[in-house]
Amino acid sequence: MAAKYIIASLAGSFAIAYVSDLLVSDSKIFGGTTPSTVSNKGWWEETDKKFQAWPRTAGPPVVMNPISRQNFIVKSGSES
Repeated sequence: MAAKYIIASLAGSFAIAYVSDLLVSDSKIFGGTTPSTVSNKGWWEETDKKFQAWPRTAGPPVVMNPISRQNFIVKSGSES
């Protein structure tokens, strides 16, 4: 008996949260606009190029084996 009230209240909570998010972020009921850094695809591509161009400061890439908790250094074909 109590389960139906719990499920109904959870569903109602999710519906209210969804509508609130839609109104605040998409409809912008409090005003404002989407920043150009988010909506401008060219800006995003240039930023991604910059981040990809930064040198790695960490060690070589590793593959984690979650079963044995051992890390294995990944070697490319040219290194071996």
